Amino acid sequence: MTSEVIKANVLKIYYQLLAGRTQLELLDSTLAFVGKNLSDTRILYENGFREKLDIDRVSVQLANLQTERNKVMNLLSNGYYGLKVLMGMPVLDQLVLTDTLRPALIKEGMLATTDYRYEDRKDFQYAQIGKQLSEYNIKRYQLSQIPTIALNGVYAKNAQRNNWNFLNGTQPWFTISNISINMTVPIFNGFVTRSRISQTRIELQRTLNEIEGLKRTIDSEAASAQNNFQSAIARLDAQQQNLQLAEKVYVQIKKKYEMGVGSQTEINSAQNEWKAAQTNYVTALSDAMMARIDWLKATGKL
Repeated sequence: MTSEVIKANVLKIYYQLLAGRTQLELLDSTLAFVGKNLSDTRILYENGFREKLDIDRVSVQLANLQTERNKVMNLLSNGYYGLKVLMGMPVLDQLVLTDTLRPALIKEGMLATTDYRYEDRKDFQYAQIGKQLSEYNIKRYQLSQIPTIALNGVYAKNAQRNNWNFLNGTQPWFTISNISINMTVPIFNGFVTRSRISQTRIELQRTLNEIEGLKRTIDSEAASAQNNFQSAIARLDAQQQNLQLAEKVYVQIKKKYEMGVGSQTEINSAQNEWKAAQTNYVTALSDAMMARIDWLKATGKL
C-alpha cells in the first residue's frame, strides 16, 4: 500500500466524519423544530383545536428522530476509532476534528487548472526508475567490453629477525616494494555480453511500453475523476438549494398550523420532505468531497 493510498483513505474517513457531524447538526435543528411543534400541538389540544392523535403523531416523529440521532452518534464513534487506527493513533487518545465540511471548502480551487504532470504520480515515478535501471544495465554491459588497465603498487618494511627486538632502533629494516600494471582485453566470451545487452534492451522496451500504457491509464483516470467531480458539485448545489427550499416550506406550513389554518398532515408531509432533503444534502456533500479526493489522487496532487 503506497503513501498516496493511505493518505486518500485517511482523508476520506476524516471528511466522512465531518459530513456525519453536519448530519448531526441538521438532525438537532430538526429535533428543535419538531419539539416546538409538539409543544404547540399540546397547547392547541388543551384549547380544543387539535386531537390527541395529532400529539401522538408528532411524538412518534420526535422519537424516530431521536433514534436516528443515536444511530448517527454511534456511527461517528466507530468512525473515530477507524480513523485512529489508520493514523496509527492509540484508540484511547482523544481526537478532535476542528474543520467544518462546507460546500466552499469542497469547491476551493475546484478544477482551477486541468493540467497535470505524469511525474506527480508515484506509480509513474516508479516506472521511470525502472527505465533508468534498465538503461544503466545496458551501459554496464557495454562498458564491460572495453579493455581495462589496473595499476598496483606495494611498499613495505620487513624486519626479518629471529628475536623479539622490533623496538630496537639500532637493528636494520629491509624495504620491499613493487609496481605492477595489469591489462585485461576481452576477446571472446561466447557472445554472453551481447546476449545480456539484447535481453536488457528488450526489458527496457517493455518498460517503455508499460510507461506509455500508464500514461493512457492516468489520462483516463484523470478525465473520469474530473467528470465525477463536476457532476458531484452540480448535485451538491442542487441539494443545497433543495434543502433551503424544504426548510422554507416547513417553516411556512408550521406558521399556518400555529394560526389554525393548516393541518397536521400538511406539517407531517413538510417535515418528512425536509428530513429527506437533509439526508440528500449530507449524501451529496460527502460524495462531492470523495470525488474531490479521487480527482486530486488521479492527478497526483493529493
